[in-house]
Amino acid sequence: MTTLSHLLLLLAFPLLAYTGKPGTDLKTETPPIIPMPAEIEYMKGSLRLKDCQIRTPTPQLEELVQLLKDGLKKNYRIRLQEKTSGNLVLDLDKKYDLPEEGYHLTVSEEGIRLEARSETGLFYGIQTLIQMPEKKGKVRFCEITDYPAFPYRGLHLDVSRHFMSIDYIKKQLDLMARYKFNRFHWHLTDGGGWRFESKNYPLLTQKGQARMGTDWREWRDKGEIFVETGTPGSYGGFYTQEELKEIVDYAAKRYITVIPEIEMPGHSNEVFYAYPELTCKGKPGSWEFCMGNPDVFTFLHKILDEIMAIFPSPYIHIGGDEARKKDWKTCPECQALMKEKGLKDVDELQSWCIHSVEEYLNSKGRNIIGWDEILQGGLAPNATVMSWRGEKGGKTAAKMGHPVIMTPGNPLYFDHYQGDPMTEPHAIGGYNPLEKVYAYNPRPADLTEEENRYILGAQANLWTEYVNDESHAEYMTWPRALALAEVVWTPAEKKDFDNFLLRANLHTQAMRKKGINAFPLKNVTIKSEIDTIKQIVRVFFQKENMLSVVRYTTDGSKPNWKSPAYTDPIEVKDSIKLTYQSYIGKKALTSPGTYSIGYHKAIGKKVTYHCTVNRAYPAQGEKTLTDGTRGTWSYSDQLWQGFTSPLDITIDLGEVQPLHSVSANFIQVKTSGVYIPYEVEVLVSVDGEHFQSIGKKKAQTQPEKTGTCFEDITLHTTCEARFVQFKAIQGKKGGFIFTDEIRIY
Repeated sequence: MTTLSHLLLLLAFPLLAYTGKPGTDLKTETPPIIPMPAEIEYMKGSLRLKDCQIRTPTPQLEELVQLLKDGLKKNYRIRLQEKTSGNLVLDLDKKYDLPEEGYHLTVSEEGIRLEARSETGLFYGIQTLIQMPEKKGKVRFCEITDYPAFPYRGLHLDVSRHFMSIDYIKKQLDLMARYKFNRFHWHLTDGGGWRFESKNYPLLTQKGQARMGTDWREWRDKGEIFVETGTPGSYGGFYTQEELKEIVDYAAKRYITVIPEIEMPGHSNEVFYAYPELTCKGKPGSWEFCMGNPDVFTFLHKILDEIMAIFPSPYIHIGGDEARKKDWKTCPECQALMKEKGLKDVDELQSWCIHSVEEYLNSKGRNIIGWDEILQGGLAPNATVMSWRGEKGGKTAAKMGHPVIMTPGNPLYFDHYQGDPMTEPHAIGGYNPLEKVYAYNPRPADLTEEENRYILGAQANLWTEYVNDESHAEYMTWPRALALAEVVWTPAEKKDFDNFLLRANLHTQAMRKKGINAFPLKNVTIKSEIDTIKQIVRVFFQKENMLSVVRYTTDGSKPNWKSPAYTDPIEVKDSIKLTYQSYIGKKALTSPGTYSIGYHKAIGKKVTYHCTVNRAYPAQGEKTLTDGTRGTWSYSDQLWQGFTSPLDITIDLGEVQPLHSVSANFIQVKTSGVYIPYEVEVLVSVDGEHFQSIGKKKAQTQPEKTGTCFEDITLHTTCEARFVQFKAIQGKKGGFIFTDEIRIY
C-alpha cells in the first residue's frame, strides 16, 4: 500500500490513564475502544505484544499485515517481526460465519488470532487491535466478535461554500477509517461554488468557483457574485479530475466509498454564471435549471458521465432539495413541458426531473440518492432517500419500500452548536452536543421491524456556510463523529453514554495532542428536578470533561479555582443565581456561566392561552411555561415553547398573594426567524376579570443581532394578585417568539 503515511500517524493514539480523580490522568478498566464492539468478553491476564511475532502472511494479506506492523511501531514503538510459526495470525476464510464487515479477535496465552471472511473485516479488526495496547504494550486476554449495526456509516462534507484541500480530505478519511465509517459524502457543487473540473464544460471552474472574500455571509448579502478564476484577491478552489481520482483511490484503500453530490435542479446558481442559457430567464441569478430546455439534460448527462468515470460508487447523489420552482410557474418552456407530460404542478415537474435523471443513471448501472424533497410529486422507482428534515421523509420512504439513510438536522447536522453559543464560534443555530448525537437511534420506534429493514444507516452532515476553514471544520466534526461511530456500529442495547464519555475524553485528548483540532469536551450543562412535596428545586451539573471540576458561587461573584466544588445536587427553596465555571486544577476550562432557578409561585399552576402555540414547537403543552424547567441552548429542545403570533397567557396562582417580580427568558436566532420580543407587559388581577398593568418593558436585544443570544426580561412589583397575565410583542413581524418559563416570585 503506497498511501499509508497519513493513516499510520492516526490509526492509534497512545491513550492516557484515568484514576477517576478530577485533575489527574484518565484510564479505563478495559481498553477504550471506539466504537465499542458488538460482543466482547475480557478474561484475567494479558499478553505482551513484544512477545508476539506475526505469522508470515499470504501475498493477499501483505498490505494489511504491514498496516498493523507500522501502526504498532509508530504509536507504541513496538516492532513485530514475521515468522512462519508466529503467534499473531491474520486468517482470511470465506467459510467464517460472520457478516462481510465482521471479524473475530482472540487474545490468549497462545497469542492473537484475527479472523474474518473478507479483507474489510480484517481491516476493521486491525483498527480495534491497534486501540487495545495498555501500559507497557500489554493486551488484555479477550474474545471479541464484532460486526456493524448498519451497513451505511457516513460523514458528509460541504466543500462548495468553503473549499477544503486534498490533504485535509485525506486526513479526515484516515480518521473515518479508524472509527469504522465507510461512506464519505462529498458535496462538490452548490450555490457557493463549483468544485469539480469538467472537461466538457470548462467555464464551470473558470466562472463559477471563485468569489471575493472568504466570508460566505458577506458574499451572500452582497448578491452572490462570482469572479473569473485568477482574479486578484479572489477565494475558492476546485479539484482536478486527477485529484478526485486520487481521493477515490485513497478512500478505497481504507474501505470507504466516496459518494459525490452534484446538485440539481435547485442550489445551482453557480452554474448559471458560466452557462446562463440553462436558466428559465437566460441570465445569472436563477436558483434552478430550466426544465423545459433540452440543453439542460444534455448538460446534466455529460456532467454525470464525467462523475461516473471518476467515482465507482454505486450511488450518485443528485441533491433534489429546496428547489424554489418559482420561475417554472411562468416559464413558457417549462409550462409547455408540463402540458406535454401531463404534469399538474411544479412539484410533479421536479419529480419528473428526478425520474429522468434516475433513468439515465440506472441505464449506466448506478442508483441515485436524494434529499427527502425528492418525495414531492412522487418518488423515483429506485431512489434512496436521505432524510434531513427530521425523520418524516425517511419513514415515508421506508414504508414505500425504499432504502433510507437517516440524517436529521437534529441531531446529525454538525454545523449546529456543540457548546454555549455565547462563547463558541458562530454557527447556523441549533444545539447538537455529544450526548444528543450519542442518544440517536436511526431506527424509528414507530416503524415495524420490516419497515426498519430499509433504514441503511445514518450520516452526519457538515455544511460550511459558517465554517471558514479546515481547522474549524475539524473542530465541528470531532469528537461528535465518535458518538455517531458508535451509533451506527455498536448494537443499540450495548450503548452506554457514561462509559462512552470516558472513552471519548481519552480519544479527544489524544487527538488534540496529535494536532487534530477536536472540540475539547468542555461543556457544563445544568438539569433541574422539581420536588413538589418539599417545594424545592434540585440543580444538577453535568460535565463533559472528566478531568474537570465545576466550581460555583451564589453571590454573583465570578468563581475561581478555590470556589466550592460541585459534588451533590444543589437544593433551592426560593430562588438562586448560580455562577459556575469548570476548572482543571487552577486553570479555567470554560468561561463563567449563570443560571437562575427557584421554586417560584407559578410552578404547576394552570395556564390559559389567549394565543396559539405553533404546532411545530408545542414543547410539553400547557404545562411548559410553569413546569420549573429551563430550556437549553436550542429552541428545538422541547423545553422552549414557540409562538408566531403575540404571546398572551394568564396564570392562575390559586389564591391572592403578594408578588415581587415576574420574569421570562427568551432566545434569538435571527437566521431561523426567532427573535426576542420587542416589548413585554404584565397585568395582574384579583378576580380574573379586572386586570391592571404593572408595567411594560422593551427588550435590549435588537432584531439585527446575529448568532444565538438570550435575554431575561423582568418586571418588578409590590402588589397582591391571583391572576398574572403575560404579554409579549414579536421582535419582528412574522417571526417566532420562544420562551421556556414564566417565573413569578
